Amino acid sequence: MKIICLEEHVSTPPLVDAWTARSLRFGGGPIAGKLADLSEGRLADMDDAGVDVQVLSLSAPGLEALPAAEAVALARDANDRIADAIAAHPDRLQGFVNLPTPDPAGAAAELRRGVEDLGFRAGFMFGRVGERTIDHPDFDELWATAAELRTPIYLHPAEPPRAVKDAYYSGLGNSDADFLFSAGAIGWHYETGIQLLRLIYGRVFDRHPDLQVIVGHWGEVVLFYAERVQLLDRSMRPPLDRSLSEYLRENVSYTPSGMYSPRYLAWTIDLVGVDRILFSTDYPYIPTIGGGASRAFLEKSSLLCEEEQHKIAYANWERLTAKS
Repeated sequence: MKIICLEEHVSTPPLVDAWTARSLRFGGGPIAGKLADLSEGRLADMDDAGVDVQVLSLSAPGLEALPAAEAVALARDANDRIADAIAAHPDRLQGFVNLPTPDPAGAAAELRRGVEDLGFRAGFMFGRVGERTIDHPDFDELWATAAELRTPIYLHPAEPPRAVKDAYYSGLGNSDADFLFSAGAIGWHYETGIQLLRLIYGRVFDRHPDLQVIVGHWGEVVLFYAERVQLLDRSMRPPLDRSLSEYLRENVSYTPSGMYSPRYLAWTIDLVGVDRILFSTDYPYIPTIGGGASRAFLEKSSLLCEEEQHKIAYANWERLTAKS
């Protein structure tokens, strides 16, 4: 069974310099080396995890905190470097188009270049940009381009705004705890779930019904509270074209991001079905290497028949990104 994983991160030297200059947090220590490795070390880790293909994307904090012109230049550089890595290992690596969303028109143009010139299969972004949520009119050209190209966009978690971090996630006693509280522990996931809901309730999918997005971490909290959130449907004037549950089943796909939980898998199957589940390990942040851990989660699941294992492992991704 071929396993394709979608939330598998990289860094580039120019981007590390830009993050460092602005004191932005990013993976350090051994993680930094793994992020920078686009060759033999990465392939060895993939083999240890039982992963056949990684679809490469930038690591957090991404491009969203950078000035527009710099974001565009660094996105082009990163996408070109990823394309070179894919050319060297075409059977093991694929790529997301990393989108310079501080320049929305530049992001739309880079998405088109990445798909049409570099052969990438999807776009990748880190949620809100400054004061703009992703349903802001400035991004409509990007969503229209993605829908036209039949290219899904992966919404990766990003830090909440500074005011939200200060109000809700500070004061735990040390800066590391405060950061993790606002980031990978829970803050990232609330923030990204809200961005997903804004695509729905901001009517982006109504304007672009063919648009497809992907979210990690089993739906960024939204799936686990969808029945309650759907109360909002009754307050929308004019009404949305569809119900919340229909958007979640028809316009969104979901990955585990290395959270290998049978309970979360069962819940996601119940709400949206196996055809909406893709696979990811969140490399190199989640320790899934060793003993074929990623492969074992699928192959040993009592919730999945063999056909369903294959759908999640690779077939759903190939169907979602097929160009008709």
